[in-house]
Amino acid sequence: MNKKIKNVLILHNIRSVLNVGAIFRTSDAIGIDKIYLSGFSATPIDRFGRERKDFQKGSLGAHNFMEWEYFEKVEEIFEKLKKENFKFFTIEQDPKSIDYKKATLGEKNAFIFGNENLGVDEFSLKNSDEILELKMRGKKESLNVSTTAGIVLFRLLDK
Repeated sequence: MNKKIKNVLILHNIRSVLNVGAIFRTSDAIGIDKIYLSGFSATPIDRFGRERKDFQKGSLGAHNFMEWEYFEKVEEIFEKLKKENFKFFTIEQDPKSIDYKKATLGEKNAFIFGNENLGVDEFSLKNSDEILELKMRGKKESLNVSTTAGIVLFRLLDK
């Protein structure tokens, strides 16, 4: 009997609502099971319980069927998922990072993406099983977080 591999995302302190919406759309396309939002990452529903029009623009409706949950602190998400035996993969440029194509995925995987300018927070870096990097060949040192999410997720999960 084949066990279904479970893949979730953690989006922590992503500044742009359009980036978060675009990652929802990509997540639906690749079959991500759930998205955890934390810090000041935008959610599909505003604090008054209304659907966000700016979120809709980025997700093109994917937020209507993607399962998601918000936690104020990323530490709470790690605590919850560690109890469920998830393996953590932070996507970030770091001295300890490895090429993302060499990731050793498990049966339960959590992929962490962080702030567009500051990157992934220190807690997530220290508590990840692997830090994965998308190597840049040009003069720019990084890609937009939603673009990076699309490349990494499709390369690792589209098998």
